[in-house]
Amino acid sequence: MTRVVITGLGAVTPLGNDTQSFMDGIFNEKIGIKPITKFDASETGITVAGQVDGFDPAARVGKRDARKMDLFSQYAIDAADQALTNAGLKSEEGAEAPTTVADPTRFGVILGNGIGGLTTIQEQVIKMHDKGPQRVSPLFVPESIPNMVSGNVSLRFGAKGINSTIVTACASATNAIGEAFWRIQSGKADVMLTGGSEATVNEIGIAGFAALTALSKEEDPNQASKPFDKNRHGFVLGEGSGILVIESLEHAQNRGANIIAELVGYGASSDAYHMTSPSPDGEGAARAIRDALNDANLEANQISYINAHGTATGANDSGEAHAIATVFGENTVPVSSTKGMTGHLLGAAGAIEAVISVGALTRGELPVNVGLDEQDEDTKVVNLVNQENKHQAPEYVMSANYGFGGHNAVIVFKKWHEGV
Repeated sequence: MTRVVITGLGAVTPLGNDTQSFMDGIFNEKIGIKPITKFDASETGITVAGQVDGFDPAARVGKRDARKMDLFSQYAIDAADQALTNAGLKSEEGAEAPTTVADPTRFGVILGNGIGGLTTIQEQVIKMHDKGPQRVSPLFVPESIPNMVSGNVSLRFGAKGINSTIVTACASATNAIGEAFWRIQSGKADVMLTGGSEATVNEIGIAGFAALTALSKEEDPNQASKPFDKNRHGFVLGEGSGILVIESLEHAQNRGANIIAELVGYGASSDAYHMTSPSPDGEGAARAIRDALNDANLEANQISYINAHGTATGANDSGEAHAIATVFGENTVPVSSTKGMTGHLLGAAGAIEAVISVGALTRGELPVNVGLDEQDEDTKVVNLVNQENKHQAPEYVMSANYGFGGHNAVIVFKKWHEGV
């Protein structure tokens, strides 16, 4: 079976618009949640979000191309450029520079996205309402449809292999990474760009989730997202992108690439339970976890850390805690949700959390479950990462994400050892 390695990382996040800033923020327990400034959110009842700041589309993507893309595609283009540059697959820096992948037909893109170009949809519906249907932009459809996140990345970087976008709500990016992993593992590709992107911090995005009573109404950014806490009160909407370059080990070694980590397992399942709520006992999530362990040929006790979905909603945190305890036993493997620092990036959540999981391997440290004051009684079956137990060097880490519709997706990473 072909081994699959990670050679490049890119990130656009509420904690910074490059991988180094993002990683530093996460492992220094910085909270990227902040008051919403992109629009007047006063009527929504929601005041904070995991908002991306300082992102200049003209500088990051190019003024001409940026005009043809919704923000979710712009974030992905920039994060992909970072990842390719990090992987040494760009002949020069800059988003316009060509890649150096030897066979573009074996270079593919599989990305995750939850909602598509929501800002474009909002703007164009308002324009149609105010000025009539003849005023709708001719680029409305290609800017807003979800598959354009992978389409635009493929087009920009000349990836002529598979070009696919997976839409499985908040599991999207993790499903994308897993499917890209399997594609290389099966010998159908040499190099893949994978991860996800989302840009829904706008009026309709905030209003929609607020109407669902899913969002935290807390005004203090430091208390807004509280995964596994007794007083958690909903998730904080976030935005951004995380992109990984993954390659077959042979391809990476033949070009002398710097290998960051290894991707070793993937599992996916469905709850078939409810539109928006997970199965209370975590049965579906537990099956996905077991599938990922089996795919990686690992025993549960070999996992050193789990980056949990941990949305800070009552149903998710409880069900997920019980799923972890079912597979690993109670209070064994260290667990944390990093959404206390980033908010919930929906279809891109698994992408930035994959980057964090790789960071735990390379830094030899676990990210703390920020936002926790008092652990909820129903989640005390899991061992949360805190200041006392964070200084552990993991060997295998698991990243898990679950989405509306019953989607469950889990991936497993391994620390890279030269010559092994």
